[in-house]
Amino acid sequence: MQYTQNKMGKTKIRKIGFALLWLGFVSYAFLLAPPDRPDTFDLIIRLSTGEVEGINSAIVALFYLMGIWPVAYGCVLFSDGRGQKVPAYPFAIASYAVGAFAILPYLALRQPNPSFTPPKDWFLKLQDSRLLGIGLLVGAIAIVFFGISQGDWADFSQQWQTSRFIHVMSLDFCLLCLLFPALLKDDMQRRGITQPLVFWIVALIPLFGPLAYLSLRPSLPAMETQVA
Repeated sequence: MQYTQNKMGKTKIRKIGFALLWLGFVSYAFLLAPPDRPDTFDLIIRLSTGEVEGINSAIVALFYLMGIWPVAYGCVLFSDGRGQKVPAYPFAIASYAVGAFAILPYLALRQPNPSFTPPKDWFLKLQDSRLLGIGLLVGAIAIVFFGISQGDWADFSQQWQTSRFIHVMSLDFCLLCLLFPALLKDDMQRRGITQPLVFWIVALIPLFGPLAYLSLRPSLPAMETQVA
């Protein structure tokens, strides 16, 4: 009884913590971050349509990495949402547009969910695929190499200080790196991974740790296990 109460208390504290973090991030983005620049909308359109000539490669790389993260989160969110009262898919879809602004409310509303009940439909099979994880990992490596080797980091620093879009997108990326472990432990348990070292390796290596995990993790059970 005491253990159950302690566990419920920790879950409640986590929920409140995520809710306060979301509120703080929203408040900072709209009240304290640098003002938007007049060319922000045009920049977003050009990045979204691939017309990146003349745009700092570091900004291009960051923007495309922000496209990698929602897919990676989907690989754990959709199976996690199977056992939740609040469905995961609205938050997962919204994360393509607003990143951690959508992930944080889900983390504040979800319950611990270390189990998975088969069957898997075609969509969950896709999210569970190691090939998808490998594709994300290879893509991220290429994007990071491009950004580091071709980017103008002095210009990026200047834009980070003067553009709300660049400033908030950078913080959003960092927050997505930090939040992934909040879903990782339950995903590991759903797959029978019990080694704490795996958790810490994935949690402490930003971006590449989660993507390597998605590339190597065991599959979820496809059907109920029959007891003889």
